[in-house]
Amino acid sequence: MIEFRSVSKTFQRRAVLDDIALRLDPGARVALVGSNGAGKTTLIRCLLGEYVCRGEVRVDGVDPRQDRQGVLARIGFVPQLPPPLKIPVGELIHFSANVCKSDPARMEDIATRLGLNMDAIRTQPFVKLSGGQKQKLLIGIALGRDSDILVMDEPAANLDPESRKIFFDLLSERLDGTVMLMSSHRIDEIAALVNRVIELDRGKVVLDDHVADTVDPSAVQTCKLTLTRSEGALAKSLAEWGFTNGDGVHWTGTVAGPDRLRFLGMMSRYAGLIDSLELK
Repeated sequence: MIEFRSVSKTFQRRAVLDDIALRLDPGARVALVGSNGAGKTTLIRCLLGEYVCRGEVRVDGVDPRQDRQGVLARIGFVPQLPPPLKIPVGELIHFSANVCKSDPARMEDIATRLGLNMDAIRTQPFVKLSGGQKQKLLIGIALGRDSDILVMDEPAANLDPESRKIFFDLLSERLDGTVMLMSSHRIDEIAALVNRVIELDRGKVVLDDHVADTVDPSAVQTCKLTLTRSEGALAKSLAEWGFTNGDGVHWTGTVAGPDRLRFLGMMSRYAGLIDSLELK
């Protein structure tokens, strides 16, 4: 259980968090949403024990500032901005595994499932990887830990559609007894993954709502699409989603259940080209 009790934080006399009171129980899958500067990342940093704040933050009664090692051993964390680490990828994995007493092979296996060629990047400095490679590796490290709390700041921002499908599958394997806190400035990115939405605005909680918990994160929907004519930009986008076609007009593919709003949002830009779209 995670508790924030009257938590406030200021930077240069500006209130970034203002009297936050929240409780997250095991099984909670929380979307922490709000515009840039709303306080999402600051709240996460307080949970990780990185910031001194007014009020109390507790993880099963333990203060993350007083016992950082104990609390962080329970948390798998994916930051929004990858750290500029010059350490080789292989050493980073082994260091991360040693810190939380987890199996480095498990971290590598998850990163491989997400599409990383570990043999090709093992000796490369982490900082030299592409944005997508860094994200996949950080997710592999976070989900490969023996943790019961997952904290993810814009976790799928740099993932391609196929990697996102695999990411959703990985999350579905961790549903029971795990607290998931996912920060995003776009609710459609993570709406189908969560059972609770907390919105911050100027450091205050302006919405705390429990939502329907009926979507299987690993669900896949089949899509059949017919266009009025072939169009290069749309063809490129559909190919990135893994769709195939025979004549440039008729397309078939699959969309991860949690990604259906993202997919339909992409398709809405080409509404004038759509003759029919079936998604089931």
